[in-house]
Amino acid sequence: MKIAVGSDHAGFELKKAVVAWLERNGHECHDMGPYNDESVDYPDYARKVAESVAGGAADQGVLLCGTGIGVSISANKVRGIRAALACNPEFATLARQHNNANVICFPARFSDPTTIEKSLQNWFAADFEGGRHERRVNKIEPCS
Repeated sequence: MKIAVGSDHAGFELKKAVVAWLERNGHECHDMGPYNDESVDYPDYARKVAESVAGGAADQGVLLCGTGIGVSISANKVRGIRAALACNPEFATLARQHNNANVICFPARFSDPTTIEKSLQNWFAADFEGGRHERRVNKIEPCS
């Protein structure tokens, strides 16, 4: 699977661990930046990842910033993106099962590599349940 990955400066170190884990687990990783820990604006990288997923260049996306909130908000501005903040593995499972998330976002200042790896395992292992969830997901698509 092709995975687009991005972060801001707060998520830079954990992003390196995420990329390594993804590659070890057979995914083709597209690191969208940043490539060092100098201060950057998270919306720039969230947009790159979201547009890569929405445009079909990547199958899924992973984003990190200090709280995960900024990249979640930014990615969700791109039509077709359902970015979900995952604070733990259970959130990651439900993000896929109930929300059909195609971008998962992590709070770098409140996470560790083990929690993120387990969250990614859960996210990739889960399937969208459809049914009542599909009806709800369809209602959150942009109106315009």
